[in-house]
Amino acid sequence: MENSILGIPTLPAFFSIFLLVYLFAYFVVFRNWGPKHRPEASSCLISLAHGSTAAIMSIYSILHSHKAPTFASPNDTFQNTVLEFSIAYFFLDLLHYLLFFPSDVLFILHHLATLYVFTTCRFLVHHGAYAILVLLFLAEITSGCQNVWTLASYRRADSPAAAKLYDFLSPRFYAFYSVFRGFLGPLFMFKLGLFYASGAADPKIPRWAWVSWMVVILIAIGLSILWVLNLWIHWYRNKVQKKER
Repeated sequence: MENSILGIPTLPAFFSIFLLVYLFAYFVVFRNWGPKHRPEASSCLISLAHGSTAAIMSIYSILHSHKAPTFASPNDTFQNTVLEFSIAYFFLDLLHYLLFFPSDVLFILHHLATLYVFTTCRFLVHHGAYAILVLLFLAEITSGCQNVWTLASYRRADSPAAAKLYDFLSPRFYAFYSVFRGFLGPLFMFKLGLFYASGAADPKIPRWAWVSWMVVILIAIGLSILWVLNLWIHWYRNKVQKKER
């Protein structure tokens, strides 16, 4: 059954909302920013609009399930709405990268892989959204902090206030990110993997679906861990260099 907002299907409605936010950011909020950071900052604003909202929607869905869910439970209406909300965001941000940064292959592949998981769960399998939304919460709970940190990084060379905010947020954001992406995410994936491997999801979630989901998500988590590890190393080196001066 198709979800709708005021009679408009939710997927195009959400896409339109994110597009309006992006255009507002590009032509109004960041109109005076340089040609490189202007589109990047606009992407950050829609990421901020998506991430914090998706985390709230996901945790609400998890905590207010009408029946005791399993990782193979049928998707309910609100879970499908959250999936479509995220599909709309990732599709628009994918277009952003294809238009402005077509050589950023890693982010493009990340968005395509994420869209694959969300769209197959929503439109083909119709089961398993409960587990996907737990992972969405773990991924997006750090979004607000990450996007503020990213925006500050774009302006720190020109703004002492932005540089100060960046330096303040860096270790706190890295720690926050490490807990959710580096510890809780892998822990949940281990539990989810045991569930799938036991056959408890059969036949509700086809083997091709859960195997491909696991591969995609494990690669994403691995890359996230490498990314934040590199940030920690860079932060530590800078701290040592400042002490030696």
